[in-house]
Amino acid sequence: MARIKGVDIPNEKHTCIALTSIHGIGRSLAKTICRDAKVDPEKKAGELTQEEQVRLRDEVGKYLTEGDLRREVSMNIKTKMEINSYQGTRHKRGLPVRGQRTNRNARTRKGRGKVVANKKKV
Repeated sequence: MARIKGVDIPNEKHTCIALTSIHGIGRSLAKTICRDAKVDPEKKAGELTQEEQVRLRDEVGKYLTEGDLRREVSMNIKTKMEINSYQGTRHKRGLPVRGQRTNRNARTRKGRGKVVANKKKV
């Protein structure tokens, strides 16, 4: 099992798909990395040679991924909260940040619905 950036890459998947298990790498970036590292994207990750793994590690190292990316994103959110921008205030309140509606379907950020006592149905 190959380890890149501290993440175990699944052996049974194609290299291009296996690279997406690293935070910050999507399908298109994974294809670019495979092409630049001269690794066949259709080859299973478990079948990679040591030399190919080293080339992939070097190529992935050029991009902002995993802990560094998470740290940068959280710092950006904290900055928005400190300067009291609109998005920062939405983050503070736990509401949707990017203009979504809140009266119907924002449970993932708002939490469970509050029960109102003695409310009659009309």
